[in-house]
Amino acid sequence: MMKVLLFVGITIFVGVTVLGVIDGFERWSAYYFLGFFILVLYLIRRAMMKRMIKHQEFLNEQNKKK
Repeated sequence: MMKVLLFVGITIFVGVTVLGVIDGFERWSAYYFLGFFILVLYLIRRAMMKRMIKHQEFLNEQNKKK
């Protein structure tokens, strides 16, 4: 899922840039928001997954102490 989000976000940025060059950026510039939103979603999800892994390790350590 993570790789799909990254791929879609980059593809949208590249596609909007190409279409902006061909048809004009005033028509396609609003679609940069979608690519930006997907890339931010990817980064937040990645950070949350790393945080969850650290939290799970902490919980496992706490269970070993008991």
